Amino acid sequence: MATHTLFDGRLQIYRRTDHGPWQAAARVGGQRFRQTTGEMALDRAKDVAEEWYLDLRGKLRTGRLEPLAPKEKTFAEAAEAYLREVRVLAASVRSPSYVKNLEMRMKAHVLPFFKDKPLSAINKGLVQRYRVLRAEETIARTTVKGKDGAPDMPGKPPARSTMLQEIVIIRQVLKHAEGLGWIPFVPNLSTPYMTQSKRGRRAWFSHEEYKRLYEATRRRIAEGKRRGWKSRYEDLHDFVLIMANTGLRPDEAWGLEFRDVTIEDDYATKDTILVIDVRGKTGVGYCKSMPNAVYPFTELRKRRVQKLKEEGNSPEDIARVLPTMKVFPDYSRDLFNKILEEENLKLDRDGQRRTAYSLRHTYISMRLMEGANIHQIANNCRTSVQMIEQFYAAHIKDRIDASAINVMRPKAARKSARRSAPKEESAPQAHH
Repeated sequence: MATHTLFDGRLQIYRRTDHGPWQAAARVGGQRFRQTTGEMALDRAKDVAEEWYLDLRGKLRTGRLEPLAPKEKTFAEAAEAYLREVRVLAASVRSPSYVKNLEMRMKAHVLPFFKDKPLSAINKGLVQRYRVLRAEETIARTTVKGKDGAPDMPGKPPARSTMLQEIVIIRQVLKHAEGLGWIPFVPNLSTPYMTQSKRGRRAWFSHEEYKRLYEATRRRIAEGKRRGWKSRYEDLHDFVLIMANTGLRPDEAWGLEFRDVTIEDDYATKDTILVIDVRGKTGVGYCKSMPNAVYPFTELRKRRVQKLKEEGNSPEDIARVLPTMKVFPDYSRDLFNKILEEENLKLDRDGQRRTAYSLRHTYISMRLMEGANIHQIANNCRTSVQMIEQFYAAHIKDRIDASAINVMRPKAARKSARRSAPKEESAPQAHH
């Protein structure tokens, strides 16, 4: 790089390439200024640079030299600071998988688009461009092409929940930047149109479908052909029954230990139920089961005790080890999905995939259909009334009172109302 100095080295003129214009750099008032001369010839570039430098000196002498604006932080810098905080603080209240998935989404999709963007440039329009680009990339990647290269099956855009999670990550990074004073406020990142989504229910099992499911898991115990898997077939059958009669989240059920579950006689209903000390997504809470959950739990516990006896443990060892054993140590997702596919239950009528979570949705929906109190259901399932109203209660036909809708006035009252109604005045005739 060719460099020339003027004014005892206080002004530098340089050119990075052999064919580009000459640049000028100077330090005035403790600040470093740079400016292009726009000239290709060195002599003319020196004249322009001298005038520019002397102008800066004059502004400094008269107090009109404005300080340079500090370099603006980029989204990548804000994201790095946010992730460093999340790894430390969120690790105490969130699961490791949450932090891992957040970092994965950030590095795979969000950072490649926003990485070098200054924070002030991130607004609703830029985020909308990100949504469109993500949809285009996903559609192109999931499009199935035929032998001739033409698309046989069009691809699908990212799921609404996927995009919502990524927008939440962007908003969290901007909130962190706001807290550090890097931006004055967090911009509105909402979708400019089509903000109201269709009302849809969560994938669940109706009474008939649920009966088909647990009968299929029961048949698998007797007819399962895989050697050494009988205990897994039995555990899966009990898993289905317990989940559908407690409303536990799958991760809550997989974390259960035998010491978390007690069998009690409920004072109010006079039924024998399970009282479960739940640890999961929302922290620690309690769950009271339906009576139908007691038998599968006792059978499951008997099998664990029998297995410990076969391993040569004494009654004292069993009493010491059993409380800390997992209730469902070997859940087989592939087996559950295979049974759903065999019974044609994997998809509901709206095309939504059923998973182990659908058993929780089944519990909530069935309790509402039986007329249970929505606030008590929310407490028992460790969720909010708003979530139940939004995703479950709006789709339960029993919550609509036909007697309050199909009201018919007596025939005499209808005739009287018609006679007392004011008659319409005839329009005045036009004069010829």
